[in-house]
Amino acid sequence: MNHFYDLVKSQILIIFLFGSVTWAENDNRRTPIVKAVERVGASVVNINTEEVAPAVRNPFRDSRNPFFDHFFKEFFPSRDNNRRSLGSGVIIHPEGYILTNEHVVSKATIIKVTLIDKREFDARLVGADIKSDLAVIKIETNENLPHISLGRSDDLMIGETVIAIGNPFGLQHTVTTGIISALHRSIKGGENRVYRGFIQLDASINPGNSGGPLLNIEGSLIGINTAIFKQAEGIGFAIPINKAKRIINDLIRYGKVRRGWLGVSVQSITKEMLSFFNIERVRGVVVTRIMERSPGARAGLKRGDVILSLENIEVNDKTDYSERVSTYPLGNTINMGILRGGKVESVSLKVSLLPASRVADYVKIWLGFTVNKIQQSLVRRYRLVTSQGVVVTSVTPNSVSDKIGVQSGDIIRQVNQVKIENEKDFRAAMVEVAGRDSVLILVQRGQNGYYVTLEP
Repeated sequence: MNHFYDLVKSQILIIFLFGSVTWAENDNRRTPIVKAVERVGASVVNINTEEVAPAVRNPFRDSRNPFFDHFFKEFFPSRDNNRRSLGSGVIIHPEGYILTNEHVVSKATIIKVTLIDKREFDARLVGADIKSDLAVIKIETNENLPHISLGRSDDLMIGETVIAIGNPFGLQHTVTTGIISALHRSIKGGENRVYRGFIQLDASINPGNSGGPLLNIEGSLIGINTAIFKQAEGIGFAIPINKAKRIINDLIRYGKVRRGWLGVSVQSITKEMLSFFNIERVRGVVVTRIMERSPGARAGLKRGDVILSLENIEVNDKTDYSERVSTYPLGNTINMGILRGGKVESVSLKVSLLPASRVADYVKIWLGFTVNKIQQSLVRRYRLVTSQGVVVTSVTPNSVSDKIGVQSGDIIRQVNQVKIENEKDFRAAMVEVAGRDSVLILVQRGQNGYYVTLEP
């Protein structure tokens, strides 16, 4: 009997020792990547959408731009007349708010979200922004959902380890790792179009990963995986989370991003200007015009100032400046590094709306024309064929409108696809577009209509 007890005791000891070894091995194998995935994995969701559409859609809406078509087509396989989309998202609030890409949910008639525990929910679109390719959707539940807090992307390092979680090809919660290959990556997207500010990474991203989280080694959310480059292996792109932070509140509160106005006009620095400004290489933009009582004027900007950086990131040229400024919604503050009189200084501008009372000044100064409501006297003078819209009454010589061919007597019927019935519509539309790098206007001349793009 004693021999039996001794045998049992020895077996228990062996189990205990081997168990301890196994536990120790598991603990040793629980790398920072494993811990990060364990901590935030439950916040990653699968998104399936369905819409009726005749053709594959480029999510960046630019028919002249073939670049993004190369790697977005497979996100939207067509089946009969219904298009089904597969993507990912990440829960950013316990009440069910989910951050994803705009192109994952755009025009969807049905949005289904599947959690890590296989529960499926119907979701509704809260807000979306084409320009940033970001969207927020929401599922309804009475419980607090696992979620992830927004991290930061202003301290990222090239070469640091990153983790991508998503649902490539429908394979739920697939984890891939890699490194940050480049920061502030600009991608030439076709004719005169450049997409800027991406994080470039070599973690494997495939169709279905879009909208999923990019994490650092500590499990902090640093980006939203957005695109793959099918012409090369190991190249993916993610939207920095700091950019997403700026617009999420607007998407949730207003369903769109309320972009504002600075009242500042700039032009790119050229080689011929380098000696004048005592700059060693071509970079930055020079302030050419400031509207009175504008955010730029209140911040103390002056004509001739050279804007070298935004948020400590160098400005390359006017296009770079305009596109980056446009990612700051109303109420946000932009920190600029400027060169003035040979010294580098800092200024802060708060993004604001153009006051409706100043629309006429803005249109005349920035676009180069004036308008009036369509009165009977103007109908006779210009032989107008409609009373809808506003009529152009003067065009400033050599202005952007003059150079593109706008004439007195032209009727403006649309501004950026917004229908213009009267002066009130025109003022409201111009408040919305003030500060943009371009304005699309539908001009009616006689019986004919023409779309023109004005670039202030």
